Amino acid sequence: MCINKTSSRGHRGRPSSWPAVLVALASLVVLSGCAATRPASTVDNVQKMTRELDGVSLAVARSDAERLAIETQVAAIMVKPLDAEAAVQVALLNNRGLQATLAELGIADAELLEASRLPNPGLTISRPRSGANLEIEHSLHYSLARLLVLPLLKRTEEARFEQTQRAVAVEVLNLASETRKAWYQAVAAAESARYLAQVKDAAEASAELARRLAEAGNFNRLQRAREQAFYAEATLNLARAQQAATSARERLTRLLGLWGPQTAFLLPDRLPELPASLPERIDLERVALTQRLDVLSAKFGAERTARNLGLTRTTRFLNLLDLGLTRKASEGNASSLGYELSIELPLFDWGESRIEKAEAYYMQAVNRAAETAVNARSEVREAYLAWRTAYDIARHYRDELVPLAKRISDENLLRYNGMLIGVFELLADARAQIATVNAAISAQRDFWLANADLDMAMVGKPNLTSFTATGGAAGASQAGGGH
Repeated sequence: MCINKTSSRGHRGRPSSWPAVLVALASLVVLSGCAATRPASTVDNVQKMTRELDGVSLAVARSDAERLAIETQVAAIMVKPLDAEAAVQVALLNNRGLQATLAELGIADAELLEASRLPNPGLTISRPRSGANLEIEHSLHYSLARLLVLPLLKRTEEARFEQTQRAVAVEVLNLASETRKAWYQAVAAAESARYLAQVKDAAEASAELARRLAEAGNFNRLQRAREQAFYAEATLNLARAQQAATSARERLTRLLGLWGPQTAFLLPDRLPELPASLPERIDLERVALTQRLDVLSAKFGAERTARNLGLTRTTRFLNLLDLGLTRKASEGNASSLGYELSIELPLFDWGESRIEKAEAYYMQAVNRAAETAVNARSEVREAYLAWRTAYDIARHYRDELVPLAKRISDENLLRYNGMLIGVFELLADARAQIATVNAAISAQRDFWLANADLDMAMVGKPNLTSFTATGGAAGASQAGGGH
């Protein structure tokens, strides 16, 4: 809309329409304020989603005071050894990558606010000279095209805003899942390293005894070489285990966002015990499709693209539409009012290309949503099977293999005390138990990793752990400390 005024020097006493113009401008300001209603709290909405799906909470540090409050809360949590849920809480409070992701909410909020407001009017002032008279021309213009499509734009940005909230919630849940998995790996790696340190000490004692017996002539060279080889292998295995424990702890440290003295946090000595039984999980695929945030986000993305397609069709011939009110006055003549309309003529571009592009975007979004749903079903099935299998393997080690190994050890100890076998036969039996104990620790860790994967598969896209045929984790996600 355009309001134009042209006046000549010396003009007097003409009635003016500017009060009406000011009233119109004031009305636009009021309408703009009404259209720019902001959501109550973007972070609270994400907080509600994540708490309902995973029971986790988060906080945003927008100022130094809020950052100090978060650091105080983190310090209070880290006074005790961190269990899995405490580690998750520290990560959600302290991970700077997550804080950067939460800033996306502010960006989406600002874009929604911008789309909800009326566009600003334009003002043009010119001073043309006509002969001896100096004229001053004022022109106030406003885009009716933007005003007509404002409701569609607002609905589009609202859909984009909802999609951003879901995407951020997925990142929150993913960080929680990865932190749990990193915690299980760190605790298991430290436990395995401590056990292998004991094995190394026993192997060193065995190798020393073999050396002394060989020097006394009571042990042949082959037997001594075997004991020395076992000691060398135990030393190598301990070095590898210590490196694995260090790497697992450092990955957890990155996810927790800790540095400096904070890296000396404490962890439990052992993994949590296996549950007595597994809960029933019924109709997993249907439940996952109704609550997985990546599926909902893809669905809303397709709906948003459909709205954009409707907007493109609506504005196919209407790229420029300006309405102007003109008032012209000159010395000695009465003023005259009129209007002017500016519109783009679709002589060369009828909008077919924009329609075709919008339709292609829509089909792309529909296919992406379908792919997300198909993948979600498969991921839930895979995660559930891994969860059940890991539990059965870990329980088999706990209830069968480890007790059998202990029973054999006890029987051999009785035979040794009865002088039916020698010390080296007893040590050879102890070596056989090493693989069983290490595999039991790995199986217990794998179950908790699979449990975390299944929980994540029910609410968002999981980063499924890869397991080897022997039940050990070949490697979970090695994502860095950032998010």
